[in-house]
Amino acid sequence: MYFTDRGIEELAERRGEEQVSLTWLADQLRRFVDLNPEFEVPVDRLATWLARLDDDED
Repeated sequence: MYFTDRGIEELAERRGEEQVSLTWLADQLRRFVDLNPEFEVPVDRLATWLARLDDDED
């Protein structure tokens, strides 16, 4: 397990039963970057990766 997996595990434990829209997720990512601009590049890369997941299946 990577050190960063701790946050992922906490997310799964605390909110794993919830269903959210991608619009909600995008809003939360924007809010996070507004509060933490130093993370703009990694958040943008994550969002791009998520947006293009289906491209690999073609």
